[in-house]
Amino acid sequence: MTSALALFFLLAAPDQSLFDGKSLAGWHVSAKPEDRAKVFWSVRDGAITCDSLGRKDHDYVWLVSDQEFDDFELTLQVKGSANSPGNSGVQFRSRYDEAAGWLDGPQADIHPPAPFRTGLIYDETRETRRWIYPSLPDWKITPEQGPKEWKWNKDGWNDIVIRARGPRVTTIVNGVTITDQDFAAIFDDAAHRAHNVGRRGHLALQLHLHDGLLIQYRSLRIRALK
Repeated sequence: MTSALALFFLLAAPDQSLFDGKSLAGWHVSAKPEDRAKVFWSVRDGAITCDSLGRKDHDYVWLVSDQEFDDFELTLQVKGSANSPGNSGVQFRSRYDEAAGWLDGPQADIHPPAPFRTGLIYDETRETRRWIYPSLPDWKITPEQGPKEWKWNKDGWNDIVIRARGPRVTTIVNGVTITDQDFAAIFDDAAHRAHNVGRRGHLALQLHLHDGLLIQYRSLRIRALK
């Protein structure tokens, strides 16, 4: 197959909507038992909405896709709130451990209060728990360590692309490529193999520990990459 023909079939591959605009069908909440019954995730104004404003007494709470994915291109739109200092993100190729109350796997960060972080990759795998793009020793990061160029609409919707093919992950925020990196050394290490994450797993939208967060997601579509 010529490269032009291969590109045609890649671009022509059908995509799938992950959100019907009315309900959380196809998704479920994963959290510790004391947080599972609290309604942080809902549908509001045609968007998946996380609202924990005034309710910071919670651990991590994830909205997890029922389906698993391996190689994919995910597109979505996200909007933060001027009243919300909280942190979110899109985990991918991840798995929830009921016994540990933890979702292992990599995450494309979404952080409206410090938008330079959006599209960078933080690995939530419990033995890792650090930025893997850029590669840093822990959770700490400064604007100087982020991308030289980025764009963020603080008052409206922002376009996000997350593409994962094999160990390579690319993220694009409002048309600007933020991450384009091969993570084979990380995704294939002992911890990721033990938890079966990094190469295949669920998507998940994150509510961070003890955050007062108001954030919305819409237009979530995914396309398998062959």
